[in-house]
Formats: sequence, C-alpha cells, structure tokens
Amino acid sequence: MTAFRRVSRVLATTEEGSLWFECPGCEMVHQIMHGAGAGPRWGWNGDVDKPTFTPSVLVRYNWSDGERVCHSFVTDGRIQFLGDCTHALAGQTVDLPSWEDDA
Repeated sequence: MTAFRRVSRVLATTEEGSLWFECPGCEMVHQIMHGAGAGPRWGWNGDVDKPTFTPSVLVRYNWSDGERVCHSFVTDGRIQFLGDCTHALAGQTVDLPSWEDDA
C-alpha cells in the first residue's frame, strides 16, 4: 500500500500532484490529481488548510450491497455533498474532517 504523508490537518499526499481527503459520507479517503500530467486533473486553489477543488469530485465504487456514489464540491475546506450521493450525508455541507494517520 502506498504511504500517505500529511500535508495539513485535512490533506495528505502519496505522490507528486496527488491530494487525498477523508470523506465522512463514505468513511474512506478520496483522491484528486492536480497540476500537469496524464488523466483527469482538478484545479486546486493551493490552500492546504481550506482547499477548493474544481470541478466537482465524483467517486463511484462497488460495495457488497451494490454501487455507491459520492458526488461533492470541495470549497474553502468544506464538502457540499450533492443529491446523487448514496450515503447519509447527501444534500448536506460539512467541514473537511481531520486527516487520520491510519487511513
């Protein structure tokens, strides 16, 4: 497994251009890639304490009970979960939680 390195209270990285944050809706971490490089890339405001990523972050994954969806805007250190999320925080806005070293 790739080692996470904290860059702030709310973000970690594993490699150049990667940022990871804890998702309280999914109870797992999500990754965005920023800057130059192959594959999908997000804009990032450069703030490690109150990050903003553009465009939205859409994560789809399969779980034992079927497909899960997490769709959000991360703006000024807060996660706005959109209505198409399949978890309990759909439609809510919450602060990015503190990074857990055991994620």
